[in-house]
Amino acid sequence: MIPSIEKCLYFMDKYRMLENIKAHSIMVGKVANLIAGRLRNAGIDISVEKAVSGALMHDIGKTISLKSGGNHAEIGRQICIENHLNEIADIVGEHVILSSYSFSGPYTEKEIVYYSDKRVNHDKIVTLEERLAYILERYGKKQESLCLRIRKNFELCESVQKKLFLKLDFEPESLFQLGNNEKF
Repeated sequence: MIPSIEKCLYFMDKYRMLENIKAHSIMVGKVANLIAGRLRNAGIDISVEKAVSGALMHDIGKTISLKSGGNHAEIGRQICIENHLNEIADIVGEHVILSSYSFSGPYTEKEIVYYSDKRVNHDKIVTLEERLAYILERYGKKQESLCLRIRKNFELCESVQKKLFLKLDFEPESLFQLGNNEKF
């Protein structure tokens, strides 16, 4: 089942999502809505509902993870499965790192949510470079091997950005204005 926006908000409350994480998820949802909607308008076979729901739920496991120390993407994937949200479970599970990606392959909701999350720091739309700097500072812990993996993941995100914007009718820089005006 693909949950409605209202159902996603219900799950945020049910799993006691912290307000700052909720604000982040809502902005990621707005960015995903914009990108998925414009890709759909460009003739790409994409589910806007699935992308938005996946974006709203992408950090559903984050509050639990902060307490338990577990992998928040996997915790979120399990929460989706437990609540019969199988259609978005893998989107939630892969929002940090895509398990498979092809630049020339079909466009996917996973790519949209993965990219949208990387463009939102807290509840503000930022560049990939700004988000990378934040992630390195917050999670890199000055460990060279971890920072290298984070940088490699952002190189992949740059490729996803190129792919998405081949079909979009605006540039990545326009996301600031367009995304902030987006409504569901």
